[in-house]
Amino acid sequence: MKTSLGSVGGLAILAPLGVEEERSLYPLIRAGRDAAAQLLLGRDGDPTRRRRLLRQRHDGQEAESLLLRSTLGLVRARVTERGYRFSNDELEAAGVEGLVNALRRFDSQRGVRFSTYANYWITKMVNESIQQQVGVTDAEMRLVLKFQRLERAKSEGSPSKREVAKALDVSLTKAQEVIELSREIASRRFSSLDMGEVPEARAPSRLAEPPAWVISELRRLCGEDFDAFWQYTFRTMTMQEIASTRGISRQAMTKRIERCRKAVRESPEAARLEDWLQQQ
Repeated sequence: MKTSLGSVGGLAILAPLGVEEERSLYPLIRAGRDAAAQLLLGRDGDPTRRRRLLRQRHDGQEAESLLLRSTLGLVRARVTERGYRFSNDELEAAGVEGLVNALRRFDSQRGVRFSTYANYWITKMVNESIQQQVGVTDAEMRLVLKFQRLERAKSEGSPSKREVAKALDVSLTKAQEVIELSREIASRRFSSLDMGEVPEARAPSRLAEPPAWVISELRRLCGEDFDAFWQYTFRTMTMQEIASTRGISRQAMTKRIERCRKAVRESPEAARLEDWLQQQ
């Protein structure tokens, strides 16, 4: 039995599942949902078949519950890395709503892990809640996120207005607005907010349904490390979390991810892959 790492809304937060652990739940969930649909129709009066469907539905529900509770840690991560205490009920509720929404919509046959898909919905709902609290639009928030990433990437000093305009592909006037907005947000009552640590919410159509050629090429290039590369690239899990689920050290996992990156850079499809990844 997995150890609880706290709770959210009365649900125990469990440690993240390993790749194979998570994948083993998918058939149970699909069978459970199919059984639930058949039971809803109620057309078959065979007691034996009904008992089997009830058992499948129960097993599917248990699998969904385990998957959800093992992904609740992402809610905590999305809230706390923004600089908020986890006791912020509004953001906590928003993150859980995103997670439940992801569970309802998730299709394991898309080729993407649930935690990767759920991260979009959690981030989206937490972002929207923060935007309401601090009073910025979605477009403004995206620009501030990009600006803060640019700030962190610069080893010394702050980026100039011209550098910001070029990196964000906006006018000098707009660049100045973004700089001022970032400073204004940082100075508000949520003074510990650091939005740059959180990946932007990605459109579900892109994240849930990446082009088949992208998945095929990355699987070919990364081999058994495909899931780890995907998780780290889309920042669904930290390097330490990925390493822990695989039972290896963070240093060893870092080397494996770097091998994947090198393979991507040297691939004949490098330009297309990098272009697609940058758009996400």
